[in-house]
Order: sequence, then C-alpha cells, then structure tokens
Amino acid sequence: QVQLVESGAGLVQAGGSLRLSCAASGTFYGFKAIGWYRQAPEKRGDLVALITSTGITVYGDSVRGRFTISRDIAKKTAYLQMNSLKPDDTDVYYCYADVRHYPGRPSKEYWGQGTQVTVSS
Repeated sequence: QVQLVESGAGLVQAGGSLRLSCAASGTFYGFKAIGWYRQAPEKRGDLVALITSTGITVYGDSVRGRFTISRDIAKKTAYLQMNSLKPDDTDVYYCYADVRHYPGRPSKEYWGQGTQVTVSS
C-alpha cells in the first residue's frame, strides 16, 4: 500500500508563489506517473501537472508557463512550483500517483488527502 503525503499549501497574495510537495510512503517498484489534480478526486477534476517515469511533463492549460513539476526519485517525492498565482488558482489540490508495485504488472492509482491553496486578490 502507498500513502501520499502532501505539504506546502497555504494562503498567498496574487502574484506570489507556493511550492507543493507530495511524498510517497511504502514499498513499490516505481512511479508510472505522479502529479496533481484539482477538485474532487472521484471526479478526477482538472489536471494541474503530471510527470511520467521518463520525465515527460504535462500541464493543464490554465497553469502552463506558471507552474513547474519535478520529482526526486530517490526521495519518492514530487514537487509543484507555483508562480504568478492568481485568485482563479484557489482550489483543493490532490496529489495523484500511478504506481508500479512490480515490474510488468498492472499499476495502481493512489490519491492524497488534498491540500487547500488560496490566492487572495
């Protein structure tokens, strides 16, 4: 089993920056992908950013050019640098990970508890 622990969220003024972290605990083979979505996880919501096992990054249209996703494989942690924040970025951000427990076996999806990002105008 894998748990995703999020940190770094909070309240910031428009134009400011925040850095989210998502650390995975547990034993597994590796990430197929890890990233963030916003809004309720059961609805999947809007993609914020995703990074694959090969380092390919994908961004939602509303954040492209302002947010940067990265990962530290050894630490099993992903980071989301959020710059030039806007009030419209206010939402609950959910960490998502598609995890391979064993090579060649189907991966399994996990979600974090969600963390609130609030951007004041």
